[in-house]
Amino acid sequence: MILVTGGTGLVGAHLLAHLAQTETRIRAIYRTSEKLETVKTVFGYYFDDVPYFYDKIEWHQADVTDVPSLENVFPDITYVYHVAALISFDPKLFEKLRKVNIEGTANIVNLSIAHGVKKICFVSSIAAIGENTDPTIPITEETHWNAEADNSVYAISKYGSEMEVWRGSQEDLDMVIVNPGIILGAGFWRGGGSGSLFRKIDKGLKYYTKGILGYVDVIDVVSAMVQLMNSDIKNERFILVAENWSFEKFSNLTAKTLNVQAPKKEASSFLLGIAWRMDWWRQFFTGKHRRLTRLMAKSIQSQTLYDSSKIQKALDFSFTPVEETIARVCKRYKNNV
Repeated sequence: MILVTGGTGLVGAHLLAHLAQTETRIRAIYRTSEKLETVKTVFGYYFDDVPYFYDKIEWHQADVTDVPSLENVFPDITYVYHVAALISFDPKLFEKLRKVNIEGTANIVNLSIAHGVKKICFVSSIAAIGENTDPTIPITEETHWNAEADNSVYAISKYGSEMEVWRGSQEDLDMVIVNPGIILGAGFWRGGGSGSLFRKIDKGLKYYTKGILGYVDVIDVVSAMVQLMNSDIKNERFILVAENWSFEKFSNLTAKTLNVQAPKKEASSFLLGIAWRMDWWRQFFTGKHRRLTRLMAKSIQSQTLYDSSKIQKALDFSFTPVEETIARVCKRYKNNV
């Protein structure tokens, strides 16, 4: 039986739709029930008979930070896709990020070892990979992580999560790690992920940056995960980036596809500096979570290149062109919103 954590997120929902097409028994955990309807929406992209395939999933309410709730989930599990994570760049949420991402992953690893799980696939992030001093040199899986660098709290938590998975490999738990870039996919249009980015562009995003980021289709992420789990490959990590695009190029094409006006103003370093400081004061006076931090501002301006040749060679893997992904996701967005 397969266990999927984070089944009500973007990757988790599309992964479950993929797995539901097989005869394998599937168990998935959810923390709260609000997003279960969105999972059904995602299933609607794949199936005409949504209830039939959705009901193939054995749902359990559990939290990766709550070991007793997880104990009831692991009997009979042989393979684990650990997708659940908290995504935030707000320094005030560092302890929560540690709790969910690092301690939660440690719980999944420990229970996998205790229950004799054969293999685990962990969804990390390119944020957990190091940086090159020369931005023209593409980042690979071997790029050194510098703990002394100006890393975001999210990056630190994902790197710590990876360390827990590597620890599991030292205790005879076979594992693979995937490090996706910005994951583009349909179904989740609110909440801060890439879906909300399509929504913001549709509503009239005013600013763009010339920063270069790595993008990948959620379908490619899921396909790579499943192929790696079904292969003899173990104790390896793989960058998943289809193409390195500037945000200016991404936002212009998305706006054109949605038939709305593209962002016309560049968000300069000076402007972003003002913006993240204003956001800090907004949090100070209102207590609301940060929407733009100093490191986020730095990240969206950086021109970082990622090399996905390792996964391409290991699995003879081909990525979906970003242009095709944008066309499909925009079509779903128009039909859903």
